[in-house]
Amino acid sequence: MGDAGAGLDPEPRTTTLPNGVRVVSDAMPHARSVTTGVWVAVGGRDEPAELAGASHFLEHLFFKGTEARSARSIAEAVDAVGGDMNAFTAREHTTFVTRLPAAHWRLGMELVGDILSAPALRPHEIDAEREVILEELWAALDTPEDRVHTLSMEALFPGHALGREVLGDEDTVRAMTRDDILGFFETHYRPANLVVAAAGKVDHDELCEVVSERLGGGDGGVEPARHAPTPDVDELRTQVRDGEQVHVILGWRGLPLDHENRYALHVADQVLGGGSSSRLFQAIREERGLAYSVYSWVSSYSDAGLLGVYAGTSPGRSPQLLDALESELDTILTGGVTADEVRVATGYLAGATELGLEDSGSRMTRLGRMLLSTGSVVSIDEQLERLHAVTVDDVNAVLEQVLSAPRSVAAVGPVDTTRLARAV
Repeated sequence: MGDAGAGLDPEPRTTTLPNGVRVVSDAMPHARSVTTGVWVAVGGRDEPAELAGASHFLEHLFFKGTEARSARSIAEAVDAVGGDMNAFTAREHTTFVTRLPAAHWRLGMELVGDILSAPALRPHEIDAEREVILEELWAALDTPEDRVHTLSMEALFPGHALGREVLGDEDTVRAMTRDDILGFFETHYRPANLVVAAAGKVDHDELCEVVSERLGGGDGGVEPARHAPTPDVDELRTQVRDGEQVHVILGWRGLPLDHENRYALHVADQVLGGGSSSRLFQAIREERGLAYSVYSWVSSYSDAGLLGVYAGTSPGRSPQLLDALESELDTILTGGVTADEVRVATGYLAGATELGLEDSGSRMTRLGRMLLSTGSVVSIDEQLERLHAVTVDDVNAVLEQVLSAPRSVAAVGPVDTTRLARAV
């Protein structure tokens, strides 16, 4: 009896269909599932100000189905085979994901292909979903840790679409009409803006056939026109409110997706606050006990990026927390990182990348995001090679580049605005 995975491709394969849809797959011969994602190159930053939140609104409405499929019938079809179907909206893309048993992987493309080709956009469902989205928006406004991230983005990208809340705001969500939503869909949801990525027990040629059947029509369309943000950063954004904690984010502008120093910045982020052995975790939580949650992160976009540091603490200890953060940042800037720190950080990032290869969802996400954002797929070996090539000097140089630039401070809670003003 032959190997059940015989004939599947050992390396990711990429194909561009005649209408411009790009298809990429990563075969996992011994997997029993397939994760498929349709990535659309449009997100929150691509909306005119008066339609802020349109991408997220559409994401919700797609699950309401087509003229032939109700929302219930879609949910039942996925549940009947034990699968998952989900979606998320980001600043530069919107993604629709199905994870299904290998024998039923075509169902995912059938459902997503249908809803992306001919969504019903029924007026009564738009009005009902509008209320759901408003509840989601209010929930985010009510959650201090979510709110401080929103304020930080506004401060780092003032007056630019990257700084806007992906959910939109109450005024734009309430004002959006069916014609507005349909026009946005017809403009941006075009083949040239679509990437279909799949990982698991899937054959690339079969995938291309199914994608061609479901998404092979229509003309190519054009990519969204994007304008890079200016270098300006607002120093301080606060929301004073009652609460048991002060939530603080220090933010700096970082690097775009294709920057040559991006691997060094990811290593720097891991050293600074990326895990339990990081500088901030050890100094702020383990040694001083000033915060339960403290971390750093990097976000990159097509023409910009950021490095952020978050921490939350009780109001009476917020001055100590700020002093401790300042101290650690000064120390890492003046003294630099050590070879051991780079070794541990690189090992963590490399190991996490390799462990992700065991999961079809992680593989699909890696391929889809990479092809959509950069137009190509870097092999795992090349990615690991670039990561291991990062040196102590590289990390220190990128930290100097980023942390020496203008900084923003965002805070939510019982905030001492006078103390925060001195921190910027």
